[in-house]
Formats: sequence, structure tokens, C-alpha cells
Amino acid sequence: MEDKLQQFINQAFAPYGEFPARKDVEQELLANLTEKYNDLKRDGKSDEEAYQLTTESFGDVSEIMEQVAPAEHARETRKQDLRQTIVDGIKDTFGIGDTSRFRASALEESDLAGTNLRGADFSMSALMKSNFNGSKLQGATFKAAALKGSTFADADLTGAVFNSSDIQEADFTNADLSNATLISCALKGANFDNANLTNTVFKHSDLGEVILDGHTLNGTVFDGAGLKNTSFQGATLVNVSFHHSQVKHTIFDGATMDKTTYALLKGAKANLENVTVE
Repeated sequence: MEDKLQQFINQAFAPYGEFPARKDVEQELLANLTEKYNDLKRDGKSDEEAYQLTTESFGDVSEIMEQVAPAEHARETRKQDLRQTIVDGIKDTFGIGDTSRFRASALEESDLAGTNLRGADFSMSALMKSNFNGSKLQGATFKAAALKGSTFADADLTGAVFNSSDIQEADFTNADLSNATLISCALKGANFDNANLTNTVFKHSDLGEVILDGHTLNGTVFDGAGLKNTSFQGATLVNVSFHHSQVKHTIFDGATMDKTTYALLKGAKANLENVTVE
């Protein structure tokens, strides 16, 4: 009978679609209706009679939603207020207090553009679609952070750490990523236009289909990286490392590289037909 009552509740809320508290509301209502049904059965009602009386006692679902909506609005407002308080605190006081205070924070879609975030620790934080454009992030840490769709255009990320993070579709246009490490990160769809990737480490990261055309890469490390259909067309590669990387489907058309990098790629059976060696 519990399944039948659950189906009744599902149908009652169907016109309202999915809302944040729906699961909790339905669980509470199911518990109340089940208790009502069991009481009627103990009073000697048949299964059908008990079910009919139980569902009739349910009332108007629109009245229930009138109570749920304000509570949901208040909860979402509190969440937004908390996030804004954290963001304001970062903007107002960062660099004075504890640089680890923002770990494991819910900061998705935050506007932190132009902020001094040197040495900040955002490990395990939710930062999807956040704006770090023009921010100073030297030595910042983003271990196990969710950064999908975030923007770092013109940001200073020298020495930053992005280990085990989701950085898909992030924008690093004109960013300085020199000496940064991005180990075991998901980077599909990331944009590195005009980014400084000198001595940047991409070990074991997935850069599939990422475009690095025309880049000058000096000391950049792609050891163990996923480079399927990654494009280095017209790029200049000097002392770039590809140890243990699958480069058979990597695009090097028109690239210029030093003899050491060429030899390493040749040994890994990369297609180097239209490459210039200097």
C-alpha cells in the first residue's frame, strides 16, 4: 500500500515539477498518509475504504505548496546570503587572515574578479562558473575543486595548483599559468588563448580536443596526459615533455620544435610529417 500512496503523492505534485524540497515534502507526507491508513485499518476498514479515506484527507496540494514556497525562498536566500558573505569577506580581508578559511566552500557563480587571492586555498570548493578574471592568484590552491565553466581571463596564476580538479570549459585567456601545476585534472573544452604556459605541468590531465595552436611552450610538461585530438598546430615547442602520453592522435601540423622534443614525440609515434625541427 505504501507504493500506492507514493504514486498518489507523485501524481498530486506532478503539475509543480521538481523543486528543491520536493523529496523531503513527499517523504513527510508519505509517512503521515501511511500512519493514517494504518489507523483506519486498525479501526476495521477494508483496504479500499482505508485508501479512499486516507487520500480524501490529503487536502488541496496548492495549499501545501503555499507553505513550501516561502520556506524554499527563505532557504535559498540564506544560502545566497551566506555565499555573498564569504565572497565579501574574501574581497575585504583576504591577505590578512587565514588563507585556508575558504576550503570546502560553496561559492559557485561567485564574482571574484580583480581580487587579491595570493596563496588562497580553495580546495574541495564548489566554484563552478565563478569569475576570477584579472585576479591575483599566485600560489593559490584548487585541489579537488569544481571549476567547470569558471573564467580566469588575465589572471595571475603563477605557481597555482589545480590537482584533481574539474576545470572543463574554463577560460584562461591571457592568464599567466607559468610554473602552475594541473595534475589529474579534467580540461576538456578549456580555453588557453594567449595564456603563458611556460613550465606549466599538465601531468595525467585530460586535455582531449584542447586547442593550443600558435602557443610558445617552453618547459611545459604533458607527461601521462590525455591528448587525443589536442591541437598544437603552428605552436613552438622547446624542451616540452610528453613522457608516457598517447600522442598518436595529437595534432602537430606546422609546429616548430627542438630536437629533444622531436625525438621524444617520434619515439612515441606521433605524426610529425609537417613539423619543423630547429
